[in-house]
Amino acid sequence: MNSQKDPMGRAIAEFHKTGMADKLRVFSPMFEEDEMPLDTLFRTYDAMPEIERRALDMAKGRTLDVGAASGCHSLVLQERGIDVTAIDISPLSVETMKNRGIKKVFEQDFFTLEGQLFETILLLMNGFGITGTLQRMRDLFRQLDKILAPGGQLLGDSSDISYVFDGYMPDTEYYGELTFQMQYKDTIGEPFPWLYIDADTLKQVATDNGYHAEIIAEGKHYDYLARITKG
Repeated sequence: MNSQKDPMGRAIAEFHKTGMADKLRVFSPMFEEDEMPLDTLFRTYDAMPEIERRALDMAKGRTLDVGAASGCHSLVLQERGIDVTAIDISPLSVETMKNRGIKKVFEQDFFTLEGQLFETILLLMNGFGITGTLQRMRDLFRQLDKILAPGGQLLGDSSDISYVFDGYMPDTEYYGELTFQMQYKDTIGEPFPWLYIDADTLKQVATDNGYHAEIIAEGKHYDYLARITKG
């Protein structure tokens, strides 16, 4: 990612340096404008929602934190003595994680990572969204074939957003496929697809690709934590 097109990374870097930041604005056809609170990306373990704490408590062995952003999850695991590697496509986020003391952090696209095996892979804060579309979930499982160690697990969360449509489903292939664009000050990112996948669909897609998805916990806002293992 070009750092000049990295609004989230710029916001994370500024918040880390100063303890404050302007609005990280989020646009989508589903709503006019939303805002991502920057302090949520720097929260401690005690301030995290139950789903994230549960995932961190289940992490074991060599662990990969995908889309690590500011590195809040990686820092918790590193402090616990877990061998954790943090990756993100945002160069400014990667720089910030290094400055925060994360030992293993790389600017890396999850789908092109190779040559390493992990016992635990974390996809948190609606981490399944990185696939962008339901169809591309197949690419996620093909990547697991390459980098998930035998007996390993993927711990990821998402939400069923059907409730926001109030009974009227959009005219799309799958209602959880959205497009977002972010802006921080004068830095505007490129539009990107993002997926919210409901639990039943996740279970079916996992089964179709030779894996098993188990729902570990459910949140208060139609969100859930899933554990995926080789079927």
